Amino acid sequence: MRPTLPMKRYGIRITLPQDSTLRAPHLLGPEWESFRWFDSEAERERALAEMSRTLPNYRRGDRVSQVLERVERDA
Repeated sequence: MRPTLPMKRYGIRITLPQDSTLRAPHLLGPEWESFRWFDSEAERERALAEMSRTLPNYRRGDRVSQVLERVERDA
């Protein structure tokens, strides 16, 4: 039997903006969301900063089409 690992507490919830074409039902859909979880608040903040920056392969004027939100699980 494998030992149970503690759940990571600090997370980032990723959703799509209201005007995103990816919210169409035949694509990701209006209810799409994803989460990334981290052991510490500092790890989460580093990841959030990295995820928020402009990506080098985007064209000038393009913007990341995602909404990032800090979330936490109860201890």
